[in-house]
Amino acid sequence: MNKLALIFCLSLWVFSCKQSEIKDIKQSNDIDIYKGVEFDMPKVKTTSFPNYEVSITDFGAQSGGLVKNTEAFAKAINDVNAKGGGKVVVPRGIWLTGPITFKSNINLHLEDGSLILFSDNFDDYPLVKTSFEGLHTVRCISPINAFEVENIAITGRGIIDGNGDAWRPVKKGKMTSGQWKKLLKSGGALSEDEKIWFPSKSSKKGHESSTNFNVPDLISDAELESVKDFLRPVMVSISTSKRILLDGPTFQNSPAWNIHPLKSEDIIIRNLSVRNPWYSQNGDGLDLDSCKNVLIYNNTFDVGDDAICFKSGKNEDGRKLGMPTQNVIVKNNTVYHAHGGFIIGSEMSGGVKNVHVSNCTFIGTDVGLRFKSTRGRGGLVENIYISNINMTNIPAEAIRFNMFYGGESPILDEGDKSMEEKRDEVLVEVTEETPSFRNIYMKNIRVSNSEKAAFFMGLPEMSLKNVSLENAVFETKKGIVAIDVDGLKLSNVEVIASNDHALTIYNGKNVTVENLTFNKSKSAIKVLGEKSENIQFNKEDFSNINAQILQGQGVLNTAVEMK
Repeated sequence: MNKLALIFCLSLWVFSCKQSEIKDIKQSNDIDIYKGVEFDMPKVKTTSFPNYEVSITDFGAQSGGLVKNTEAFAKAINDVNAKGGGKVVVPRGIWLTGPITFKSNINLHLEDGSLILFSDNFDDYPLVKTSFEGLHTVRCISPINAFEVENIAITGRGIIDGNGDAWRPVKKGKMTSGQWKKLLKSGGALSEDEKIWFPSKSSKKGHESSTNFNVPDLISDAELESVKDFLRPVMVSISTSKRILLDGPTFQNSPAWNIHPLKSEDIIIRNLSVRNPWYSQNGDGLDLDSCKNVLIYNNTFDVGDDAICFKSGKNEDGRKLGMPTQNVIVKNNTVYHAHGGFIIGSEMSGGVKNVHVSNCTFIGTDVGLRFKSTRGRGGLVENIYISNINMTNIPAEAIRFNMFYGGESPILDEGDKSMEEKRDEVLVEVTEETPSFRNIYMKNIRVSNSEKAAFFMGLPEMSLKNVSLENAVFETKKGIVAIDVDGLKLSNVEVIASNDHALTIYNGKNVTVENLTFNKSKSAIKVLGEKSENIQFNKEDFSNINAQILQGQGVLNTAVEMK
């Protein structure tokens, strides 16, 4: 064998080894993402694209942010789809466009330095039938939309900007004085109490005609057209689709929610930066809605509302659809500002089950782990496994279960009221409209500097059932509160509460507390409510049981038992 042939053979061998190494790394990552999952998790089917590639510039796209490239995007997507699939490349530059509609087998790839900037001309976004906040409704078409497609991706390191500031109303209490004055000078309209700014009179009219959150009571096409500006879309709407990959880009400044997969399956969401201004109304990061077989990992969120939120329809619409969000792995995500780090609800009428959440960090989120519903929702949330969560600087609760959710933020803005979210002790008949949360397991939770450690609240007619908290440390002002719980288990929990009892139980049943660490110098436990029963503590956790456990009036003498 001559020298050149030898070099060629060695090169092939090295290349083969590298390819094998890359394959091994990929397989290792696949194995890691499924490692430690507590339920039978189906392997998510992945995307695959032919080796065909075009640039949007091949179809007349012009960068610079001055020329609208809606037609160029459409032509590029149509061409690649007609060829059997492949990659549509968005080069470096600013690319102004109207809505982008996906077809099957398209990988929209954003190169480094690319910015897709969506038009702020509302006329570019016609009204379409869709689902928003769990209800069948009509909204403006989403800047990125996909319906009944298969094998699609958005990849690369570029940025997708929804021009959301043009759409969103803004509350005065969320802005500085200077920001508010600047906003008023831009035009728009003010609410009657002058505390909410709207981008137009049409937007204000839509707000005033809505008694059900952001879905107007109006019905006719003409009426809906008259409030079109109010019907702001989610930025990325992927509905009734299969095999979806979002990998790499920054998604920011969405008109309403940022990313909304709906009634879809086999989804991978990884390596994203999802951003919205903290004042953005309904500025959620990711809302996974009636989807199954999903991986969410290695993402960063800094948003104006909920960060990673699981839903499945609202009230009768959700129950009738009956499509739970299920079989989901959430790993290695970081959340900065948000109303919640990981959330289930409040639109969960179709159910949520088989969810694994681990190795996530929440920095300054209003609430860390948040579960919310209300009477009338129905739906079953079960088999939720959460572990290895770190939180710091949490201004409300690190963990919050609230079955009386009335639509308020955890941290109320100026003028907001929380009366709708107070507990109502009147028993209501259990029906299909009664929400149920059960079999939720949390372990290895570390929290520093929170207002409250944890708040567990079920309904008087439907207790929060079989919730476990194990190996947790809370450095907090206020301790753990448990109301209408059945089967709560606290094990190896340390509560460093500077201004409160470590644990308060009201109408709790079958509660087990062992290896609880707290400030031994003062009363630590309160047991209240005449319905409390079978509450067990480990006597070795107390230096003075009579002084450290207080039982309220009406609590049966047999309700508390020492082991």
